[in-house]
Amino acid sequence: MNKEINSEGGEEGPGRLPEETPADQSPSSSSLGPPFPPEPGLAATEDSHLRPSSDFETYFAHERVNIPESENKMFSFRKLWAFTGPGFLMSIAYLDPGNIESDLQSGAAASYKLLWVLMWATVLGLVMQRLSARLGTVTGLHLAEVCYRYYPKVPRIMLWIMVEIAIIGSDMQEVIGTSIALYIVSNKAIPLWGGVLLTVADTFTFLSLDRYGLRKLEAFFGFLITVMAITFGYQYGVSAPDQVAVLKGMFVPGCSGCDGRALLQAVGIVGAVIMPHNLYLHSALVKSRELDRTKKEDVREANKYFFIEASVALLLSFVINVFVVAVFAKGLFGVTNHEVITPSTDPRLCLFQYDRCSAVNNTHTDIFPDNTDFVEADLYKAGVFLGCTYGVACMYIWAVGILAAGQSSTMTGTYVGQFAMEGFLNLRWKRWQRVLLTRTIAITPTFFIAFYQDINDLTGMNDLLNAVMSLQLPFALIPTLTFTSAHKVMGDFKNGLFTKILASLLSLLVIAINMWFVVIFLNNKLAGYWWAYLLVVIVGVFYFSLIIYLALFLLPAFGINFVCNIPVISQHLNHTTYFLNLAEETPETTIIPQAIRLEEPNELS
Repeated sequence: MNKEINSEGGEEGPGRLPEETPADQSPSSSSLGPPFPPEPGLAATEDSHLRPSSDFETYFAHERVNIPESENKMFSFRKLWAFTGPGFLMSIAYLDPGNIESDLQSGAAASYKLLWVLMWATVLGLVMQRLSARLGTVTGLHLAEVCYRYYPKVPRIMLWIMVEIAIIGSDMQEVIGTSIALYIVSNKAIPLWGGVLLTVADTFTFLSLDRYGLRKLEAFFGFLITVMAITFGYQYGVSAPDQVAVLKGMFVPGCSGCDGRALLQAVGIVGAVIMPHNLYLHSALVKSRELDRTKKEDVREANKYFFIEASVALLLSFVINVFVVAVFAKGLFGVTNHEVITPSTDPRLCLFQYDRCSAVNNTHTDIFPDNTDFVEADLYKAGVFLGCTYGVACMYIWAVGILAAGQSSTMTGTYVGQFAMEGFLNLRWKRWQRVLLTRTIAITPTFFIAFYQDINDLTGMNDLLNAVMSLQLPFALIPTLTFTSAHKVMGDFKNGLFTKILASLLSLLVIAINMWFVVIFLNNKLAGYWWAYLLVVIVGVFYFSLIIYLALFLLPAFGINFVCNIPVISQHLNHTTYFLNLAEETPETTIIPQAIRLEEPNELS
């Protein structure tokens, strides 16, 4: 008799899984959950199940937050507090150094006129994060684990590679942000390459924090978000932007008088805000709450509170991003490098003069060349600008905020990397081993650039990294939409028609915007290099092939089954996946297949 393994890797336990499948009933005929048929011609055996590992457990495996009972079934602050945590950890990705740099660049390029793009990008992010959280809440499995169970080996490994590229790209941005912050705080005493190396040590230091308990760890992340809110909010208060212009920028779409630079920034905002690996992260974090998934009402209630918490968290992240955009919209919009280093009475420049920088003993002002080009704002120049304009203390406060952003993002990147490895490969490493691998990959190119080049080359990497992460977005959006729309995965909690249409349109819009951004970026960077274009074409073939493949899985989940009748494709689908929406004979009372069986097409897939 085959044993069933629950989503946490343990054997079937009371109140967790439906009854075991009878011996005379094949797994595929069970009505209690979606079957995962073995490879054609091979019988499922006990060895075909995923097995738990005692070598490593995710940070919430031994400690889950209990949800208190409440007489008020409509809303309870006690319950909301119990569910609070995952959404704020997720929101950190909306405040990483890459996002902060995108914010300040949009302010410098288009003043307040792109705030509406930031607002709607955050709303789009909330829509997708809601689907991600629902997947983890309803199934008890995070997105990478569900991918393991439905996608065959080769595309699944390719999908994992794409997610890892996004994680490493984000990690590099965090390394860059942290090293720049340390460079400013130490007044150049810690060189950039030294700051890069220090990010390895501080990551291992923070890894020990989860030993103090899950809620204390979440409280620490909340503290880092608070630091960002205070530091960037202080800059907002000191600079005193035009409040009417801020509100108009938020609620009046358009960008009259904007140039091509502003258009690129608008696209960059969308790419920076909606990060692919964050969907994998959020679906895993919600598993940290104790939930009886055999009770439909409990699952529905958890979905409600997780959505409320995520909405509050993303609202806070949006406000912090607005602070950054507005500060530099007032200070750097339309300002040239020459105006920066030359005394001026222009009211836009306030006291931003080279001699003022010297008067406050600011040793960083040589970063601005004497030319008539507009200031190409980045994390470093932004800090120097603040120090010269509003006093040197503002520069250090800015650096503290960037440091908090880098450190918090580093930790969440560590967790999502572990979740991806566990989910896609069923491979569990000890956390320090995983961190050592990912951080080594991230710091190696960053270190050499910091050591052999200058800070302009280092900060310029953020644009490339944003383009890289934009390319990975379909590999999070498509699986999320696929599985949350599939009756075989979500049961009664699958996406309705409106959600399917809305999420599909939003996904297509976001993917199209990011693709356009990548094309423009590559055209600017690769002009004249024929070999680079050839390489892009070769990589593009594999890239779009994987997207098309994932789309073939999405269509049956939507109930669009004509692909099942196409020769070759239908045979391939039959051999690699169970049609996600064709077997809706599951009883209506079924909540979700907590007992998702783990037979796979082959031992490794």
